[in-house]
Amino acid sequence: MTRTELRASLSLSAVFSMRMLGLFLVLPVFALEAARLPGGDDPARVGLAMGIYGLTQGLLQIPFGMASDRYGRKRVIVIGLIVFALGSFIAMAATSLAGLTLGRAIQGAGAISAAVTALLADQTRDEVRTKAMTLLGVSIGFMFALSLIIAPLLNAHIGLPGLFALTGVMALSGIAVVLKLTPPEPAQIEVRQKGRLQVVLADAQLMRLNLGVFILHAVQLAMWVALPAMLVQAGLAKDDHWQVYLPTVLASFFVLRGTLYPLERRGYLRAVFLVSVGLIALVQVGLLWTAAPSLAFLTGLLFVFFCGFNILESCQPSMASRAAPAHARGTALGVFNTLQSLGFFIGGALGGWLLRTQGPQGVFAACSALMLLWLAAAWPMRAPGRSGRGAGAASSAAR
Repeated sequence: MTRTELRASLSLSAVFSMRMLGLFLVLPVFALEAARLPGGDDPARVGLAMGIYGLTQGLLQIPFGMASDRYGRKRVIVIGLIVFALGSFIAMAATSLAGLTLGRAIQGAGAISAAVTALLADQTRDEVRTKAMTLLGVSIGFMFALSLIIAPLLNAHIGLPGLFALTGVMALSGIAVVLKLTPPEPAQIEVRQKGRLQVVLADAQLMRLNLGVFILHAVQLAMWVALPAMLVQAGLAKDDHWQVYLPTVLASFFVLRGTLYPLERRGYLRAVFLVSVGLIALVQVGLLWTAAPSLAFLTGLLFVFFCGFNILESCQPSMASRAAPAHARGTALGVFNTLQSLGFFIGGALGGWLLRTQGPQGVFAACSALMLLWLAAAWPMRAPGRSGRGAGAASSAAR
């Protein structure tokens, strides 16, 4: 990477990390803490509150992405972070599940994922973009793991309101990073505004990636509606769940580094992608067919899950940005992140409903079916080609 590419990758990963940590911090303790609020005795309502930020994100990712194409990436990112911080502070002050749900919904309205990934794609060349997107993917995976480790400890000291307050502060800190540390965005390409969305929706490669990111995050959130209770039943107290999460996530990062980069250079990105989808499908089937899993078995399944999850989080945004036409990149990534956000919402809401009506086996049966559907849909995909250098990357190399 050039110096500008590295600076863009690190600063935007930091912004993404702060936002995702804020979202993930409440995930391990949300279901348990929300149950103490008025209205929190219904798992379906708790699941809705847990996943509703995905719905509002889903509704706004395309408008935010299209706005970033027209008005500039940084401006849209700053506005989104302000909205996200507002939702965090509303959730902090909530005294009922309804208030908590409102705060989570406003959090999701700060839909900056498309603008962030589009800005990073603008400032990197195709040949290094997977590495750049991997920093975003690793930041998501690392923040997810970190939240699973520190959330129970922080919750014991500052409670759920304190976690939301911390989330708001991190979002406001992200604004300073965007304005001070992220390189200037390249000049916007003058293009005809009409028709960009139709071009994106007509691309079969992009639509397969959109389906995949929807299923991946629906399964992720549905899993964590049921998984914490399974770890407790296996004999691990909730405050000790980090003892499983930390080693499995760290080990999966070594697998990511040893597989994704070298195999992509050799032309095997499609194979790595499909194997990763298959691994997560196997995890869901394993959870489905094990009535009373041991702690060792759950630990092994989580390691396999994080191996597949981190690889997919790293390569999917890169593949989407490379498949998208440059003049509609923000729009394409808006659609991509819309489906990601809707996956969060459906995963939380459907997971909570299935847990209440069918138990954990119902959750994992649905997750297994979704993963097998994704594997079938992804099979015809072609490996991404190289479309050339982005405007930002070209200017970076020139410097």
